[in-house]
Amino acid sequence: MSANRPTPLRATTATANPAAMPAAALARFVVALLAASLGGCATLPSSGPSARDIQQGAAASIRVVDVDDAVVQRLLERRANKLFSEVFPGQPPHDQIVRPGDVLEVSIWEAPPVLLFSSAAGASSSSLSGASSANATTLPPQMITADGSIYVPFAGTLAVAGKTLPQVEADITQQLQGKAHKPQVLVRLAANNTAYVTIVGEVVNSTRMPLTPRGEHLLDALAAAGGTRQPVDKITLQVTRGAAVHSLTLDAVIRDPRQNITLQPGDVVTALFQPLSFTALGATGKNEEVNFEAKGISLAQGLARAGSLLDTRSNAQGVFIFRLESPAVVDSTETAANAPPGQIPVIYRLDLTDPRVFFLAQRFPVENKDVLYVANAPAAQLQKFINLLVSTIYPIQGAVSLTK
Repeated sequence: MSANRPTPLRATTATANPAAMPAAALARFVVALLAASLGGCATLPSSGPSARDIQQGAAASIRVVDVDDAVVQRLLERRANKLFSEVFPGQPPHDQIVRPGDVLEVSIWEAPPVLLFSSAAGASSSSLSGASSANATTLPPQMITADGSIYVPFAGTLAVAGKTLPQVEADITQQLQGKAHKPQVLVRLAANNTAYVTIVGEVVNSTRMPLTPRGEHLLDALAAAGGTRQPVDKITLQVTRGAAVHSLTLDAVIRDPRQNITLQPGDVVTALFQPLSFTALGATGKNEEVNFEAKGISLAQGLARAGSLLDTRSNAQGVFIFRLESPAVVDSTETAANAPPGQIPVIYRLDLTDPRVFFLAQRFPVENKDVLYVANAPAAQLQKFINLLVSTIYPIQGAVSLTK
């Protein structure tokens, strides 16, 4: 079929009446009509470019990559996310460290008969074993100042920021030696305003969860926020710790207990709902945007969700995935005029007439915003042309029959 447009036949077809033509003229008319149809075969409607168009036309400006085992392996290696257990090494639970902004409550016991602290000022007394007794005085709660200190009567101003509660108790006790009779000190964290984790995103209630020496974990934080508002398989968890930011699917955290890491003060846990999708076009059962889970799917699964290939139209040798890749993935520094900065357009091609390719399709990862396109088979274009001829010749045959 020639790609050149035929000579317009408007004058011929406008005046020709098949019923009034003699047989020879009618034959010439049919031949002319067939020639015109053959000339216009290149303009038959199509769902997109043919496999040859992509292979030859796109290759001039876009890289076309035939998918083999090496390509799949490289994509899987580039796509593999580091685990939380690798990015955030586990740390055992430790005693809580107080910081500016925390509120401490100090209780002091001293043995009679000499009392440095008056029990009248909110103090309570308790009897110890034996004949002796001790009096306890609880000081009003006080917040650690910006310079990291608190004030204790007779002990003075003490720097406590960055210390554990037992260390603060030991410092106060030491300062009271020689002033109070056998002093003993208990320090309680009345308000934890600094050792907490912030949970935001697609959770029922964004909140700040205080941390304790027990050592709270990632899933504890989600539970404290009331859980997620979206299905588990569509949620990605992002943990921010200082300058380190890393993401992992919630499904992976649930399935692998090692990823349920121990949280540290100042961590930010963000539950992200990222609806991932690819677009199926061409000779597939469904031409539409297809959503998939955060953990990802393979090309074989993607083809199934798109309704697979149409037997009557598809070219099994022309299955293409259009994708914008980073230069590191394709080992290239080239740029494309029509691509966003830092991305390179790549077309991956699979030949599904080769049974071995189905094993590759089970491993080939589908990425968000991919375009899956299945080209029409050459025979499909021929069938369209035949249908056009049949729809044209039958009315003419009817007209010829009427003239007989």
